[in-house]
Amino acid sequence: MATIPAWLERMELLTGAEGLSKLLNARVLVVGLGGVGSFAAEFLARAGIGGMVIVDGDRVDASNKNRQLVALDSTVGELKASVMGKRLLDINPDLQLEMVSRFLEPYDMGLLIDSGFDWVLDCIDSVQPKLELIQVCQDKGVRFISSMGAGGKTDPGRVRVMRLEEARNCPFAQQIRKTLRRRQRAVDFEVVSSDQETVRDALQLTDGSRYKKSFYGTISYMPAQYGLHLSAHVLNKLLAS
Repeated sequence: MATIPAWLERMELLTGAEGLSKLLNARVLVVGLGGVGSFAAEFLARAGIGGMVIVDGDRVDASNKNRQLVALDSTVGELKASVMGKRLLDINPDLQLEMVSRFLEPYDMGLLIDSGFDWVLDCIDSVQPKLELIQVCQDKGVRFISSMGAGGKTDPGRVRVMRLEEARNCPFAQQIRKTLRRRQRAVDFEVVSSDQETVRDALQLTDGSRYKKSFYGTISYMPAQYGLHLSAHVLNKLLAS
């Protein structure tokens, strides 16, 4: 293997050269770069993942600053994928990175997913695009893990990786599970969720644009905790492969 960059020496101490080589040769897809996806993408990059595609069609809004890594006064109005991409390349200039700065309709998912991905991280926060991404991954046999709702939650100790069929006290997970079952789809795949009761009074309705009808209030650290669990799961699976 080529000489290890100095910034990855501590990773090599932990994983060994063979383990680090697995990460350097891995290619992952992160869909959604909000509070969950932005942290997941950064944790992957800092661990030495060698290839990454990041997808988000939104621009940074001032309201994102309480929870999203890309959101600063200096980045308001910029494309999230562009901001995140610059940050990732500033961490690892050798990262093989592709940025997709457009909103993906459900029918776009089939064109996005290919067998060249070792893992897909689903960080989408709207139902219909999320369902389509899950179904395409299932159909194509691509390994994936999906984030459920981080809004309306405050206890980071209740967040963990589980099967979708096990997720409780998460209205988002309930909706995804119900729809997949109605479509006769599997619900035994891995998700990140919390069994803490959702604060129902924190719900805010929207105009329904981009398939998002509502959202829950969110505290700074909870989406990051979901992103941490997503990335940790993928990294450990890659190292164990």
